[in-house]
Amino acid sequence: MTSFDEFEFRNIQVDRHGGLAVLTVDRPKALNALSADTFAEIAEALDLLMEDPEVGALIVTGGGEKAFVAGADISELAAMEGVYAGREASLAGQDVMHQLTSLPIPTIAAINGYALGGGLELALACDIRVASGTARLGLPEVTLGLLPGYGGTQRLARLIGAGRALDLMLTARQVRAEEALAMGLVNYVADNALTKAREIAETMLKNGPIAMSLVKEAVRRGLDTTLEGGLEIEADLFGMAMSTQDFREGTRAFLDKRRAEFKGE
Repeated sequence: MTSFDEFEFRNIQVDRHGGLAVLTVDRPKALNALSADTFAEIAEALDLLMEDPEVGALIVTGGGEKAFVAGADISELAAMEGVYAGREASLAGQDVMHQLTSLPIPTIAAINGYALGGGLELALACDIRVASGTARLGLPEVTLGLLPGYGGTQRLARLIGAGRALDLMLTARQVRAEEALAMGLVNYVADNALTKAREIAETMLKNGPIAMSLVKEAVRRGLDTTLEGGLEIEADLFGMAMSTQDFREGTRAFLDKRRAEFKGE
């Protein structure tokens, strides 16, 4: 199995702290803009995460003090011409976002500054979003004659409702952390987004890993079907959870009044 130490990244950093991994988009001079190379490195890192059974949660954040990710690399987009090039660029970005969303482990975006355009789309692909008090969030693509292309039009509307999503996308306005919290765009506001994200992740790591993975699957699949269909999915996954050793350990620990020691089995 390839380790993070064996792979040389130029645009991101990946650090391990026990079962917690932190992926930092590290292009501070470019406000951590998402270039094609950066996307490729994120995809590689996510592949490595999937291969590592010790990693139980992931935090995504930005390097430097100004930005989480300030957007796509505009110089790269400006050099593209034609429908085909634009479509392929959109699909390539969507693939990476889907890869992040599909991880079976909890994912948290620690938004430490500007999260605009592709940066907000990266945060939307995570399960939980924590914003610092200085964070600014928005999808300003219409000011470039574009629309969000990495999943923003779909994930934002599903998260906060079509009306609020259209307001943000059509006005291109940026919202501060407290407004983002009020509209449900972020889950928490903290003085230090990364510190708060670590606290949340450590809490999650105490829980059953298979159960958390099944929760994510139930919600993700349920959003794409009817309530009745979603309830069927929930029942199926509930049954799967009851067949695990983690379930046996969790119920025994509860009855014994001790902390459960889950093994992901």
